[in-house]
Order: sequence, then C-alpha cells, then structure tokens
Amino acid sequence: MGAMGRALSGAVLAASLLSGCSGSDQPILMNLRSESRGPDEFAILPNKPLQAPADMSQLPAPAPGRANRSDADPGGDAVAALGGSRGALSGGGVRDQALIARTTRFGVDPDIRRQLAAADLEYRRDRDGRLLERIFNVNVYYSAYEPYELDQYRELERFRRSGIRTPAAPPESVED
Repeated sequence: MGAMGRALSGAVLAASLLSGCSGSDQPILMNLRSESRGPDEFAILPNKPLQAPADMSQLPAPAPGRANRSDADPGGDAVAALGGSRGALSGGGVRDQALIARTTRFGVDPDIRRQLAAADLEYRRDRDGRLLERIFNVNVYYSAYEPYELDQYRELERFRRSGIRTPAAPPESVED
C-alpha cells in the first residue's frame, strides 16, 4: 500500500471516528423540548412599564395568582392590534369551554399522546435510511415524511383556481 492509499484509508478512518462523536441522533432545532436546565428563551415575556395611579386607593389588593397591571398579555395585545376588544377575551373562559366541548364531543382518549408517539417512532424506524446514512448518522427526517409534505405553491394555485381569496399571499403577478 502506497502513501496515497495510507492517506486515503487514514482519512476514511478519521471521518468514521468523527461521525461517531455526535452526541445526539436528532438535531437540536428539531427537538422542541429542551433537555437542558437553562431558561426557556421563548417563555420569557417582558413586563409592561410600571405605572403609578393618581390615587393609590384605586389599586386592588394583592392576591397570589392574580394578574398584575404590568404583566404581559400577548393574547390581548394581539386582539387589540387586530382591532378587537380585550374585553371579549375576559369572559371567564366561556369561549374556551365551548371550544373544548365541541372538540371533545366524540370522547377523549387520555393515552393519545403516548399512542401517537409510539406510532411515529415505529414509522421512523421503518424509514431509518440507507446503510451509509445510518453509518454516518445522516438525518433522514425530511425524506421519511416527504410523502406528507404540503406543497404551499400548489395549494395556493388550487385555492386561486377555486376562487378562494388569498390576501396574505403575494399576487399572481407583479407589474413593474
């Protein structure tokens, strides 16, 4: 074996050793639940600026669990930004209860999350990639789920052909 053959076999050996050093079989960005003990950057909401009322007697008595005037209200902020009324959201959960009653009218399986996770794991194991993809720990997530992928442009054209308005999508053609 010449110097070229040794260099080639050394490069293949180094690549295979380095491929075994990956710590996870799932990319971090595809893992929606963080296993780290650090803070969840998406759960942090900035507080509104503190405001002092003209009369301190207007302040409600503090109570554990009650919302504070400076607490963020992303749902209410979104409704107000879209021209709605924040008061419509404070119905004591009446709308939520109606939604829950409607969606659970045929019954609820309390074990559905475990069943779906097991079925998904079996589906992914059946489509775990070819030999070299498994050896080099290549992510095959997208190719496994490709039959279920939604083609956004084909759907947009289908909507337009059927006369459904799509105001959030760009127009068919832009005149210069």
